[in-house]
Amino acid sequence: MRPLKHGYTNRTVGDGSVVEKTYEGPDAGIRRAREYALLTRLQRKLPVPPVRGLDDGVLTLGFVAGAPGQELVEAGHAAQVLEACGVLLRRIHETASSVLGENAHDAGKVLVHGDFGPNNLLLDPVSFQVTAVVDWEFAHLGDAVEDLAWCEWIVRMHHAEHHQELDHFFNAYGGAVPAWPVRRAAMLSRCAELEQFCHRGDPNGPGVRQWQERAAETAGWQEQPGPAHGNFMMHTTAPSDRSLDDR
Repeated sequence: MRPLKHGYTNRTVGDGSVVEKTYEGPDAGIRRAREYALLTRLQRKLPVPPVRGLDDGVLTLGFVAGAPGQELVEAGHAAQVLEACGVLLRRIHETASSVLGENAHDAGKVLVHGDFGPNNLLLDPVSFQVTAVVDWEFAHLGDAVEDLAWCEWIVRMHHAEHHQELDHFFNAYGGAVPAWPVRRAAMLSRCAELEQFCHRGDPNGPGVRQWQERAAETAGWQEQPGPAHGNFMMHTTAPSDRSLDDR
């Protein structure tokens, strides 16, 4: 087993056949249980890694071939990767919310990945088809803007030179997308959540300061005009009442 690239919160190792994920930090048990349950239910509904088992706190998944999305973006394929992100995110938001369990208070909510972006996608480097969406530990039922805004945040923060390609993402997602002030508010809310997550693991540690700095930078962003920017309308309901099970 060797450590896999691009792992941040947890310890992830693989041998080309299976991947083992050991959860670390606050709420490790909760995040592990959520991801295990969700990946089990999403088999054959979305491109996710096959579940091999959960034992002694380690989630074992089948290896999935594919190039990490962020590597393909940096290799000059931002438009193709972000288009794939948009198509796939639409599918996620159209998935029946019952995969996470729902009650009367969840009406109108969608399945939110919680950390959606090129960083958590594996793609075929030739066709740019998504082979797997990974890291579902922060998934929950919520508003579509959470994922839409966070994918935009990932690009603007980590791939700023490619931010003009975000139109490919929004256009591929289709339908109405929240206006810029709503998207930026969702970005700032998530930054605050991750600051608190780090604070619970290491009070006032470097992770806390990093998210404070990122939040300050995000607060100063302005919408970048482009061919589609400025034409999006507020999205207040789930993308579709039809789940993938009905396809």
